[in-house]
Amino acid sequence: MKNMSSVGGPVDVTDREPASIEVVNVSKCFGEGDRGVEALADLTLTIPAGDFITIIGQSGCGKTTLLRLIAGLEYPSKGYIKVGGDTVKGTGWDRGLIFQEPRLFPWATVAHNVRLGLRDRGRSQDQIMALLQLVGLEDFAAAYPRELSGGMAQRVALARALAGSPQVLLLDEPLGALDAVTRMRMQDELMRIWQERSLTMVAVTHDLDEAILLSTQIVVLTQRPGTVRRVIPVDLPYPRDRTSAEFNVFRQELVGMLA
Repeated sequence: MKNMSSVGGPVDVTDREPASIEVVNVSKCFGEGDRGVEALADLTLTIPAGDFITIIGQSGCGKTTLLRLIAGLEYPSKGYIKVGGDTVKGTGWDRGLIFQEPRLFPWATVAHNVRLGLRDRGRSQDQIMALLQLVGLEDFAAAYPRELSGGMAQRVALARALAGSPQVLLLDEPLGALDAVTRMRMQDELMRIWQERSLTMVAVTHDLDEAILLSTQIVVLTQRPGTVRRVIPVDLPYPRDRTSAEFNVFRQELVGMLA
């Protein structure tokens, strides 16, 4: 993968390589005793460095819980998770997370929101602008969140998540609230950024076409408590054609598994 922006010029990145992820016999229970709810049970999963993985499954199967465990926002009730060989013991700069909604600070400009994602907030304005160029928002640096469309706000959230130069980017269905056309454009942006930067990407989605379009592998979880039902390699060449017969074969397989 190239560490260069398509807008012409190097993006401010470190020499950190994408990290592998190991999830080993992980269970997660919320609450205790009779009121406890087991979200995940003995889940084991290996995600190779540099892969784009999507996680799918029926509602309530633990997809977002798994993502939050990798991010270090939750702790396993059992088992452990390693990122780049190090056991996850909390949040860290090696992992960036984009939520379902942008969660921008309304009082801050677009550039200021991105600056808040930097490890060194004293870095130059040129470096912030490079990130905004990467997501196509260099002309909106002085705008406020209220002045942005939903898709633009998610681009700001993406730039902020990339500001810390993470090795892993986690996406909790950030495109779910967008209209169909904007969603397709954002899918293209995610693919471009993944291909241009050294990242391991893990996304939760309910959109089967999105999973096939983006993934090197699709992880299918069982119903709650979630565990890995199947890992499906997607061996279609990029860019992928949603209308092709090969794409439809994957779609039908996923529909059958989730029916």
